[in-house]
Amino acid sequence: MGANASQLEKEIGSDQFPANEHYFGLVNFGNTCYCNSVLQALYFCRPFREKVLDYKARNKRQTKETLLTCLADLFHNIATQKKKTGTVAPKKFIGRLRKENEVFDNYMQQDAHEFLNYLLNTIADLLQAPDNEKTNSNTNVTTNANINVNTNVSTNANINANPSNNCNQSNQCWVRDIFQGTLTNETRCLNCESLSSKDEDFLDLSVDVDQNTSITHCLRVFSNTETLSSEHKYYCEKCCSKQEAQKRMRIKKLPMILALHLKRFKYTESQNRHTKLSYRVVFPLELRLFNKTSNVESDDKLYDLVAVVIHCGSGPNRGHYISIVKSFGFWLLFDDDLVDKIDASTIEDFYGLPSDTQKSSESGYILFYQSRDS
Repeated sequence: MGANASQLEKEIGSDQFPANEHYFGLVNFGNTCYCNSVLQALYFCRPFREKVLDYKARNKRQTKETLLTCLADLFHNIATQKKKTGTVAPKKFIGRLRKENEVFDNYMQQDAHEFLNYLLNTIADLLQAPDNEKTNSNTNVTTNANINVNTNVSTNANINANPSNNCNQSNQCWVRDIFQGTLTNETRCLNCESLSSKDEDFLDLSVDVDQNTSITHCLRVFSNTETLSSEHKYYCEKCCSKQEAQKRMRIKKLPMILALHLKRFKYTESQNRHTKLSYRVVFPLELRLFNKTSNVESDDKLYDLVAVVIHCGSGPNRGHYISIVKSFGFWLLFDDDLVDKIDASTIEDFYGLPSDTQKSSESGYILFYQSRDS
């Protein structure tokens, strides 16, 4: 290995460094760690990266600048670097983001999940626009399903459907091919036994968190049957009245990449602000999903953890975002322009804190799991 080899290259070793792979940090433009961390996670979701680079190759002559063309340029810039490691400045992408959405056009701390949601929505809108005429949708539709895993509040569980879920047939909507799954919301009237079900699509799932629990537990509780009674009774169309009912939410169609958002920021009326729940939530390297409807293709599906966006700090308006990604069997930590190789055991440091303290913590915020058969 040459004298100019970076520290990261030395850590990985020339014989271990993957061919045609590049590990580049991203310059922070004042407050853009929320963006950098999500972009790194998405870059290492291989199906997504490949589709973005393919889009770049197919649209070389496109002159109209959009968030998607800027993302494609950024990914292409990283993928075609002569060096194996280094730093790039996502200046054009950040400039376009700030131009298109005033929420991000400032130097305040932003929410990484909000950004992920906006980015995936915008790309899907661009892909389904006829001949890419529509450069952006001003309606930032929430495409995540909110899952409450506290049984005492789970009656408030709601799904946010995206009305623009059907992509234009003439355009391949690969964002949805990769990230979109379907939930079935089933309600059974306990008086007449009639069953009603409603399907809702999602690009990511938002899960409530409890102290000293796990993602697997959160998803299991989500699928538990709950009884709707007293003031939460269900209006049954067949009985034409409010009745006690049983309700459950299950996954009907599993996505290729399952994005799980941990709802770590909770609004407290007494303090009139959002506080961070630094709870310890274990997220395994392998995730097996059981909570599915009977017509899903297999009894269970195995997912591998490929990336995690981590929030560091004590609250939503102060703190920092970093990301860890899996690449060719080893783990890397991306902290804006810094890139380090880490041991897999270090991932446990990002589960959160085991006790209810207000201490600053580095805790998993968005998890990306890729289906093993994708």
